[in-house]
Amino acid sequence: MSYTDKVIERREEVKAEMDAILEAVATEDRTDLTDDESAKVETLAEEARSLDSKITKLQEQAASDAKLAEARAAVADVAMPKVGAAIVTREARTYSPQAESSFVKDAFNSQFKNDFAANERLARHMREEAIERRDVGTGAFEGLVVPQYLTDLAAPLARAGRPFLDAATNKHTLPASGMTINISRMTTGTATAIQATENAAVQETDADDTLLTINVRTIAGQQDISRQAIERGTGIDAFVVADLIRAWHTNLDNQCINGAGTSGTILGIASTTGINAITYTSASPTVALLYPKLADAVQQVQTNAFINPTHWVMHPRRLAYLLAALDSSNRPLVVPTAQGPMNAFAAGAGASAYGNSGYSLMGLPIVTDASIATDGGAGTNQDKIFCVAAPEMHLWEQPGSPFALNFDATGAGNLTVKSVVYGYAAFSAGRYPTAVSAISGTGLVAPSF
Repeated sequence: MSYTDKVIERREEVKAEMDAILEAVATEDRTDLTDDESAKVETLAEEARSLDSKITKLQEQAASDAKLAEARAAVADVAMPKVGAAIVTREARTYSPQAESSFVKDAFNSQFKNDFAANERLARHMREEAIERRDVGTGAFEGLVVPQYLTDLAAPLARAGRPFLDAATNKHTLPASGMTINISRMTTGTATAIQATENAAVQETDADDTLLTINVRTIAGQQDISRQAIERGTGIDAFVVADLIRAWHTNLDNQCINGAGTSGTILGIASTTGINAITYTSASPTVALLYPKLADAVQQVQTNAFINPTHWVMHPRRLAYLLAALDSSNRPLVVPTAQGPMNAFAAGAGASAYGNSGYSLMGLPIVTDASIATDGGAGTNQDKIFCVAAPEMHLWEQPGSPFALNFDATGAGNLTVKSVVYGYAAFSAGRYPTAVSAISGTGLVAPSF
């Protein structure tokens, strides 16, 4: 049953309930409703009005979708007529790496040149995004939705990306308004106890909660581009915007790990109050000395948050340090398969990969992320190792972010236009802070190879 059918079915149920109340009054030969009946009828009438509004909107959307599908089919028939039994079921996206039109150039021409063809292509692109992402409401976004293929283009600068967020985060859609997200955290729970004797008072402990406030932050970037590059360049505009988008995602990942939560920054896992803090102190660190600290990190998540951790998150140099470790017979402690030596420290599929490395430690996948700070947060050359439970790493993003591209003719006298990419996001590991263990200390100084 479709969502529309369910709404209509509920509307019919509401009507039936209201009719039943009125029929009962008529059967009892009454002219007035009781207070309970009046309250019930008023509640049902309010729900009926709400359902009627939903049904109207759903029907209007269905009619709009039907017209759009009909228009798309008509365009497809003209562009690629049916041959025999073949039927065109999908047409190419307006903007793609293979498309003749440039998204950035069309955005510029639409704003500064009132280019009708550019306007039409942008409108078609926004309709395509609305169809592809209707569940998250992209069609309601202000500004232009940046084509997602731009995030996959080669960039002039290598960036760390967002391995932590992609592998270990519980993702949510950012609310449509407001600059804070509030979550209630129970800090004092109820209690039970043995009843000493019959009729004796049973345990009563009042629950209490504390509000967890999560700030919505803005991440943005801009670039001045010459009109010549936009109007006469080939791929230069997309090249620059692609780098801005990659920079946005890398910055978000970095913030969610290292952010302090002050001066407009995101409060990352490293600075979240209450996480399990494990100190590894050693003037001559070894993998063997590190191993007990890793086991402690796992058990502290299980002991304090009562859930299982799902990932290790560490800097690539830390995984390389593990891979380079040898036992007293010069045999590697980390082997390429689980069927290696009986004393294997960790195991994996072979050469490590960035992000989801392919290796596991204590049964947990190892995710490498170069955004992990290597200064230890105190001017040292240390990097932390995190043991995290993915369900408690909460990220709120606007779908498609960064989704807007604006041009302002601030440098018109120099034939310069400004490209701005921005988006909003919020992150928190504070719902259950003890779902994170962080290992730090002098034992995690920069390794030598």
